[in-house]
Amino acid sequence: MSEEGVAASGLPQPQAKGSEQQRDRLKPLLASMPNLPGVYRMVGEEGKVLYVGKAKDLKKRVGSYFRSSGLSPRIAKMVSLIRDIEITVVRSEAEALLLENNLIKALAPKFNILFRDDKSYPFLKLSSHVFPRISYYRGTVDRQSQYFGPFPNAWAVKESIHILQKVFQLRSCTDSILSNRSRPCLLHQIHRCSAPCVKKISAEDYAADVGRAIRFLKGDSAELLNELEQKMNQASVELNYEQAAFFRDQIASLSKVLEQHNMETHPELDCDVLAVATDGKTIAVNLAMVRGGRHLGDRVHYTSAAIDISEADLDELQDEALMAFVSQHYTAQESPLALVVNRTECAAAISEWLSAQAGREIRVLHQPQGKRREWLALAESNARLGLARRAQEMGSQQSKTQILAQTLGLTGESEDPFDLRVECFDISHTAGEATQASCVVYQHHEMRPSEYRRFNIRDITPGDDYAAMRQALARRYDALENLPDLVLIDGGKGQLGVAMEVFEGLGIDTGLLVGVAKGEGRKVGLETLVFPDGREIALGPDHPALMLVAKIRDEAHRFAITGMRARRAKAQIGSVLDEVEGIGPKRRQRLLARFGGLAGLKAASVEDLATVEGISRQTAQELYRRLRGS
Repeated sequence: MSEEGVAASGLPQPQAKGSEQQRDRLKPLLASMPNLPGVYRMVGEEGKVLYVGKAKDLKKRVGSYFRSSGLSPRIAKMVSLIRDIEITVVRSEAEALLLENNLIKALAPKFNILFRDDKSYPFLKLSSHVFPRISYYRGTVDRQSQYFGPFPNAWAVKESIHILQKVFQLRSCTDSILSNRSRPCLLHQIHRCSAPCVKKISAEDYAADVGRAIRFLKGDSAELLNELEQKMNQASVELNYEQAAFFRDQIASLSKVLEQHNMETHPELDCDVLAVATDGKTIAVNLAMVRGGRHLGDRVHYTSAAIDISEADLDELQDEALMAFVSQHYTAQESPLALVVNRTECAAAISEWLSAQAGREIRVLHQPQGKRREWLALAESNARLGLARRAQEMGSQQSKTQILAQTLGLTGESEDPFDLRVECFDISHTAGEATQASCVVYQHHEMRPSEYRRFNIRDITPGDDYAAMRQALARRYDALENLPDLVLIDGGKGQLGVAMEVFEGLGIDTGLLVGVAKGEGRKVGLETLVFPDGREIALGPDHPALMLVAKIRDEAHRFAITGMRARRAKAQIGSVLDEVEGIGPKRRQRLLARFGGLAGLKAASVEDLATVEGISRQTAQELYRRLRGS
């Protein structure tokens, strides 16, 4: 989850007379509101939803928006735009929070706080192999393997893998490498792997190490140390000094890790720590994770659009931001048994909603003690540092956007005249096959990955980039209501000419178009901007506007290439699976669900393939053979 936001800012409060007129106009509707929990939707012109909210008592909550005084500028502006109010009655406030979250995600109302969810959280994975592999994993989890997490960032996962290798010597190599090695690798020589590939450890002893690693990840470090010490003493009594030395080394490694990481050995301290902070323009929610007594690090999530927060808005918006983050994040992620937050008013509602979601009691602490208090203070500090860092980065990016707008003579339609929406198109294929067109979006002075689009190009002559661009633009803008301020076309006069034909056919102003022609030797900084009226501008490699255009163009290129490669890999998978007798549509679906794609299938052993329902060992062997030859 990471960075979406409120879109209203710096708005003057309407006169009381306007509020009274609005209240009088909606008076019959307000009078009919029930005193029940539910969700309300503030609707503006043309049925556009302005805001979605929840309430214990719909009549009291909705009525509070229409009092004659005391409204913040943001709420007063929203009220002035309301033309209708829709409600949905539910059974409890927790149910209202869930419905509110679903509606906010679906409708993206202008006055609600949203957090962008374009980054999934990583996990540590233990495979289902007889010698389980530890690996970094991001994606949908399955029931075959064991997953630990989520972790706040990739570094936390990789640090945990490093610890497990150092203390328990679990393997990290792929199954194919494990099956084909004839001698131990370097990791075994530096005591980071027990070398199950060449039978340096039995399956039973390796499984015991896996069990200890799982206990460590769950925070059972103290009892684990005691157990290892007992095993060491027992081996010594039995004169099995080699085994005693093995346990001694594990104890030493584990003790050193606990000391270096200042780890608590009480899993009951496990929690998520949520700290809200604001700089008056942006609201940040910092999520820190504590698992197995280890502070795994944190990730700061931001509202995307700048907002001017008045004193009247301050507490209300921070509470709303925390509730919004909780409802959006924990719909997709499992909650720990405790949350620590730095907001008081909404703690009870969060606890009720999380408990209803999880089917167990989830405590929400707003006045923590001891270690949790230290973690909360650290999370608050990191939230403020994140805001300062983001403000600095956004300032530089805003400057580049402004220079681009001034260079091209553009102004955006938002309250900030230089807040442009830019869309950029690129085409990618391999010798005419698996042709993909990409459309990336730049708005609010940053790339917007959740709004990117790919187009699978069909029914054209292979390698015809002009036809591919024509199809992509027609599909994008044929029914699009809100046009961008600028459309960048990766290509020179030819591609720009195609784009002009499409726009003229759709009745769209061709003045929105700018072609980006590659420079000599395709070097970045030597590009020329080509315009529909025939003008050509070479800004120079250090010009901020060209730097921004190049950044957006490169992102479109990257997005097109990754899509093309994925499409090509999917086609390769299909051709390989189609060649294997006994694999039909259902078994193909099961294989792809288990291993994800061609890379996952190639990394799988015969034993792994045979664990999939409906795949016999004979079929697994044939598939394994064909995958190695593909």
